[in-house]
Amino acid sequence: MLMPLIYSNYLGKKLSALELKKIQLFEKTLAEITNTSNLDAGEDVTYEMDMLQSIIEDLQLVVINKHEEVIDLYNFPEKTDAVKVLADLKQSGPEPFDSEDYLIYYRYPFTLTLLSYFPLVQLLLLLLYAAVGYGLFNASRREEQNRVWVGMAKETAHQLGTPISGLVGWLEALRSSPRDPETGAVLEEMGRDLDKLQRVADRFSKIGSVPELQAMPVIPLLEESIRYISARASRNITIRLEASAEKPNALLNANLFSWVIENLLRNALDAMEQEGNIIIRLFEDGRWLHIEVSDDGRGMSVAIRKQVFKPGFTTKKRGWGLGLSLSRRIVENYHRGKLFVKSTEPGKGTTLAIQLPRFDGVMT
Repeated sequence: MLMPLIYSNYLGKKLSALELKKIQLFEKTLAEITNTSNLDAGEDVTYEMDMLQSIIEDLQLVVINKHEEVIDLYNFPEKTDAVKVLADLKQSGPEPFDSEDYLIYYRYPFTLTLLSYFPLVQLLLLLLYAAVGYGLFNASRREEQNRVWVGMAKETAHQLGTPISGLVGWLEALRSSPRDPETGAVLEEMGRDLDKLQRVADRFSKIGSVPELQAMPVIPLLEESIRYISARASRNITIRLEASAEKPNALLNANLFSWVIENLLRNALDAMEQEGNIIIRLFEDGRWLHIEVSDDGRGMSVAIRKQVFKPGFTTKKRGWGLGLSLSRRIVENYHRGKLFVKSTEPGKGTTLAIQLPRFDGVMT
């Protein structure tokens, strides 16, 4: 960037010097034309007049005498205010050319003015190219990351499929054999966990494809997620739902959206020391449906808050750091909503918020 600036300054100085030589030539030609002896002798000055015009064809000049009286204007529109133009050139124009009889004020050609802006234009173009390149690089990187996560999710679903099918077969075999009541209760609990595994595999298999959305009530999905997580949480942790909206509906994929809620609840559980409260607030605001998950756990620092949705980021000793990243993808890419940290403070808890478009149509 420095070389074009130096070179344009060099060209500008050279062209300015050339314009000054034109002014000097103009002054000499003008003095020759106005020479008293030539005029008295009736000499033909047509050539000199043509030369004068060709010299200043791209210059605007104001010629004044030593008494500051305007003698003539060159290359200005008719009815130009000579006094105003002279004042403007004195203020913003280059230094006037001083001869024995005249002071010549002038304005540089427009092309020379454009040349002075050349470095700025080049800088703006360079910044534009850099911004476009950075945007394309980021888009390419995000797309590559998406392909990696989608591939991992689908491969995980594929790998889970075979053992799940085997477990289903073994569970059915156990159910068909004689058993005591205690064993039957265990088998039923195993069946529920196996169903959960099948839903998890189904969720992973849907990542990267367009899920089917259906209009459905939101509260039953939230209550189901609360029941599932509560059964696996400490007894000293209370999870409750506060709904101010009456039977709100939204276009959802039940399996994927339940995954989002469960992820948020698990993160809330991880933020607490085996005791505390988790509150899910549900309310409507205009065309949006709001779901907020608040905990009174350890909260997040500013640095963690900035990275919490990045793929692979985690503060846990175990984990892939994909839960919140995939949750945001599900909410924003599939459900056309928003997922963000509404508030957090170290030692005072965190509130994660979901915004979903309301569905006011007819339920089928």
